[in-house]
Amino acid sequence: MMPLYIALAVGAIMFGVGLYGALSQTNLVMIMMGVEVMLGGALVNLVAFWRFLHPTAYPGQTFFLIIMTVMALDMAVGFGVGTARFRARGSVEMEEARELKG
Repeated sequence: MMPLYIALAVGAIMFGVGLYGALSQTNLVMIMMGVEVMLGGALVNLVAFWRFLHPTAYPGQTFFLIIMTVMALDMAVGFGVGTARFRARGSVEMEEARELKG
């Protein structure tokens, strides 16, 4: 079994890379990819803690699958919004999306 600190380090690195990617990009698709990497890093940490605290219990794996499904739905909706934006305006750059402000 992998030590807990290695899994936590991998999750923290993934979260950091995703945070940098989400904050440094202006393209909607790249921002969404950064958010997905952040969620993946958080899930790695969640599963590592669950496995460390309850090595024989399976509800953590079920929760992981549910969250992964929600992440896939999030990406599908986001890409749908991006595709609609590209068809309407010809660009998915967030700097050009001032009219989306509420």
